[in-house]
Amino acid sequence: MWAQVQQWTQSINDPIQNFDAQLLFLRDDDIPQYVQDGVADVGIIGENVYLEHQSSVEVVKKLGFSKCRVSLAIPKNQTYDGLSYFEGKKIATSYPNILDSFMKKQGVKAGIHSISGSVEIAPGIGLADAIMDIVSTGSTLLSNGLKEVETVLVSEAILVANESLDVQKKTLLEQLLFRIESVLKARDFKYILLNAPNDKIADIVDVLPGMKSPTVLPLAESGWSSIHSVMSESKFWENIDQLKNLGAQGILIIPIEKMVL
Repeated sequence: MWAQVQQWTQSINDPIQNFDAQLLFLRDDDIPQYVQDGVADVGIIGENVYLEHQSSVEVVKKLGFSKCRVSLAIPKNQTYDGLSYFEGKKIATSYPNILDSFMKKQGVKAGIHSISGSVEIAPGIGLADAIMDIVSTGSTLLSNGLKEVETVLVSEAILVANESLDVQKKTLLEQLLFRIESVLKARDFKYILLNAPNDKIADIVDVLPGMKSPTVLPLAESGWSSIHSVMSESKFWENIDQLKNLGAQGILIIPIEKMVL
């Protein structure tokens, strides 16, 4: 189901193990149209790609990874005093539809120069006064003498599907979502194991609530137990000193591959 493609592509795309699906690797810009046309049933793309292509596909889930910004940038020696800076300016971008929509909402009239490839070089060669492009760390902008001045869109990977999936394919999509969500949920949690004196178990359990409640197992050494629990990684660092002060020892933090609630 993942990519139900024509016969000539099937010979170079192996089925996914343990799931009734076939995976097709495509250019990200091609995926929205392929999913809309039913060449592929489901696809993973950036939200920015989805919004730019304006394809008739269903957004099934935001996936929370590959996050980036789509931002406006200008030469770093220019003074920026707001969006009015772009009035009458030429802006180079690979996302003309997103940029046009943004500028219309802001009431700014700017020329849009649609290009692909290395957008960031456009101001340096005199092709445009500014650019709008994907920004992650900002290092590429800096190396080309540019600075980020406005965030137009915050994007991440999303799962999209053809709007006309039959019942069987919708069932497979639900199964796929279940598997994806089990991995995404596990990403932000860690399995924690520690040793604790028995007279501090109740206090430590208050700090480690777990999914329902922690597992407490007696150790060979009298008066001590091993406590197993699941905790949000961000909360662990808030509570580590408290756990140590309560007498916790031998604290181990283990990644969780999947989590089914």
